[in-house]
Amino acid sequence: MSKPINLCEIFGPTIQGEGAQMGRPTIFVRTAGCDYRCSWCDTLYAVDTDHAKDWRKVQSVDVMAEIERLSQNTPMSVTLSGGNPAMQPLEDLIDLGQAKGYDFSMETQGSLPRDWFAKLDNLTLSPKGPSSGVETNWEILSECIEVTGDKTNTSLKIVIFDEADYEYAKFAAKLFPHLPLYLQAGNHMVDDTQDADIPGVLNRLRWLAEKVAEDRWQEACVLPQLHVLTWGNKRAA
Repeated sequence: MSKPINLCEIFGPTIQGEGAQMGRPTIFVRTAGCDYRCSWCDTLYAVDTDHAKDWRKVQSVDVMAEIERLSQNTPMSVTLSGGNPAMQPLEDLIDLGQAKGYDFSMETQGSLPRDWFAKLDNLTLSPKGPSSGVETNWEILSECIEVTGDKTNTSLKIVIFDEADYEYAKFAAKLFPHLPLYLQAGNHMVDDTQDADIPGVLNRLRWLAEKVAEDRWQEACVLPQLHVLTWGNKRAA
């Protein structure tokens, strides 16, 4: 029997709110545990061990059974998220799902390279800028890119809060010019007990869009957090 997955929640179908797959219907598998502690983390319930009592160890076959129940046995996109899903043994789940026609996307900060990244259909690497309070190991991020296979659509997504984050994204783009790059305006109010500051988020999005256009940064794609604009800070049911 394979190692169990440390699971926070499974929900959907909903839509992907970020990155290259934004707007696509998907089932979310949110794993528990993370090796980062970002200052603006919007999923502390999947990161902070204070919430560990709500996490559970689940075998891959049982996770797949829940995915099939939620999707009514209709193959669709599955998003592996966290926390940091790279901490979990997800290879068996990917194999089980792909054998049944499901495709798998994952977002991770790129701190833990795994050989099974090559099995993913889509991989979003989301290194964290200076506003996060976390320092990026660019060598390890490069290793995460190197282990992906020919079939994996790999892209970068960087959350932008300020000028320092913007310059960080420029640096990342120079290091990895072959990867599609998505810039996402950050949400500065991430507490799910409070309403999102939608006007503030939109102001940041407008600032970011205008800056990219003024700089004629043709390779960057500016995105909102679609789920924040749609549902605010409400946690998925």
